[in-house]
Amino acid sequence: MVKAVERLTKGDVHGIHYAVSIFFATIVLWVSLHELAKSNPIWAISSMVATSDPLMKQSILLFRSRFINTLVGCAVGLLFIALGGGRVITLPLAMAATVLISSYVVRISTMWRQAPITAAFVIAAGLEHHTRIAGLRAGMDRVFQVLFGCVIGLAVGWLVSVLWPEPVAATSEAKK
Repeated sequence: MVKAVERLTKGDVHGIHYAVSIFFATIVLWVSLHELAKSNPIWAISSMVATSDPLMKQSILLFRSRFINTLVGCAVGLLFIALGGGRVITLPLAMAATVLISSYVVRISTMWRQAPITAAFVIAAGLEHHTRIAGLRAGMDRVFQVLFGCVIGLAVGWLVSVLWPEPVAATSEAKK
């Protein structure tokens, strides 16, 4: 079995490390959100996948970028829900405003698209509900899940890298 894995991976276990991290992080998110909180964990799981990487330096960069841009998108989305309520025009306006803020104020190019994506799903949550308060709550719930997924992805990735470090050769090749 070990020989077959070595032949398949040609000594590069980067993908296996990533798969192991994703496997355990998905279990943590599923149990904590679906089983304990009775919530759909899809936002957290997709966010975890987007910010996870077996190389901790890369994972931290992705985490920081996604976290900050998510907060920007959340703030703009919540502001537009508070001001515009359930009007559909708030969606394109919030997304455009978020792109401008992310591009010219925040200026974190990695994961910068996360800001308008977050604004979109905050606004969409607001449009699904018929009151501003319910929309704000739903939007905040989605943002919490995204941020929680980022944190779990980083934590599990770190734990896997500590318990099962990648060989130096594979890590050097993955950086190229």
